[in-house]
This record gives sequence, structure tokens and C-alpha cells, in this order.
Amino acid sequence: MVNIRNLDPSASPLDYYGSELRRFREAAKLNQAQLGDIVYCTASLIGQIETARKVPTREFSERIDAALMTGGVFTRLVGLVLRSQLPTWFQAYADMEAKAAYISTYQSQMVYGLLQTEEYARAVLATGLPDRLEELVAARLERQRILAKDRPPMVWVVLDEAALHRPIGSPQIMRAQLAHLLSFREERWTRIQVLPFKVGEHASLIGSFNFLRFDDDPDLIYTEDLISGHMTANPDSVREAALRYAHLQASALSVEDSAELIMRVMEEHYGDRTGHEQRGVA
Repeated sequence: MVNIRNLDPSASPLDYYGSELRRFREAAKLNQAQLGDIVYCTASLIGQIETARKVPTREFSERIDAALMTGGVFTRLVGLVLRSQLPTWFQAYADMEAKAAYISTYQSQMVYGLLQTEEYARAVLATGLPDRLEELVAARLERQRILAKDRPPMVWVVLDEAALHRPIGSPQIMRAQLAHLLSFREERWTRIQVLPFKVGEHASLIGSFNFLRFDDDPDLIYTEDLISGHMTANPDSVREAALRYAHLQASALSVEDSAELIMRVMEEHYGDRTGHEQRGVA
């Protein structure tokens, strides 16, 4: 086992979190088992987090803050810890995404990451055969917290119809994911359009991309290839992407008709018939 006394708190957010947890615990004159009893976990888990061998969750951090009366130290710190679990090449984009005032995206293969359910995200991320799947899932869910901010970004998603039909995980996972997409009808700052198959060729056959706009910084375009991501603020690239996105929006179904299509796919492919019974399309 790693000796916690040898941890360098400056090595990573996870190491810093572990060293601070140990410092606060010892200041409270609690051993690992005693703290575990208070926050409803094992002494082993406390030890693993203190030695940076386990990534803490947000729920764990909130319980630690309450137990040790830290004033929210660990709840604030856990966001940095979870973001550090993202692939290195993706972290710069995640930082910019969190600062964006407007996010527009075209997704050709799957549901946009900010709109994924936990189980859908787990199934998607597992395809990369990662060593630490649960940490990646937790990091993705942490990214989604920007949608719950007091002043969230405006998010406009154009989703290829293929993403509705491609079975990710299981029929139950897909049913829950499509229901989650429909739930965004209640959100003022998130809009979803579906680009239907009947459109045929369109302005982004080459693939998915994200368009970020900021209050005080230049616009950015983000794309991914098989193993990494790429950001650019080149004015010509941004202008070209804006034109293509405008064409995609014009070709896509309206927000209302998109919701109808999502509901229809739920019924016909994943056996859910509750959508029409519960409420009409807003």
C-alpha cells in the first residue's frame, strides 16, 4: 500500500484531496474507522482516498464536509479531482466548456455528453476499455453540473437520428436516455433538434463538432479523432463551422417535432408508451 506520508500534495488534485482529508481527520482526533462510521463507509475506503488510490465522489465529499465541519472544502475540491480524471487531451476542452456562455453541438453517432444518463455514459465509455471506468463516468457526470448553474450556458444540440436508433447498453438504458432527452423540454436554456434520416446528405457528413461562444473570449471549435481532440479559434475555421451549423439547424426538425420523433422511437424501438399518456409535447 502507498505510504500516505510519502504523498506529494502538489502532485495532483487527487493527492491534495487525500492529504487534506487525512489532515482534517487527524485534527478532529478521529481514526479512519471512526470517520467511516460517521459518513457511512468503511475504514478501507477512507484509507484508499487518503492514499490517492480511490477517487472520491461528490456525495462522499459532502458527507465529509458535514462530519468534519470544513465549511465546504471537500465539496469545492472534488470538482477539480473529478475533472483531473478526464483524459489529459480532453481537460483543456472541459475547462473551456465550463466557461462557455453558448454551446452548440452536432452529434452524428451518440447523445451529447452533457445530456447523457449515467448508465448510457458508462456503456459509451466502456467501449474505450479504460482502466478506471467508474472514475471516467463520475467525471462525465461532473461536467454536466454546468447545466445546473445559476446562470447556465445556452446549449443547442443537433442530434443525428442515428443516435436515437443505435442501441447503447440495453433497451432499458436507451429508453431511460431518450426519456432524459425529453425532460429537457422543461429547461429554458437547453434545446434539442433531431436531424432526420430523410435529409440525406448534409453540411456535416464529415462528423461531429462543438462550437463554444464566450462573453469575453474568442469563439472556439472542437472536434475529435480516434484518439484525441482538437480546439481552434482560427477565425476562418470558426466562420466555416458557424455556416455549417446554420445549415444543420435549418435542415433539422423543429424542437417540437424533434420531441415527437424521440417519443416515437421510444415507443417503436424500446417499448415505452408512457410519453403520450403523461403529457403533451411542450
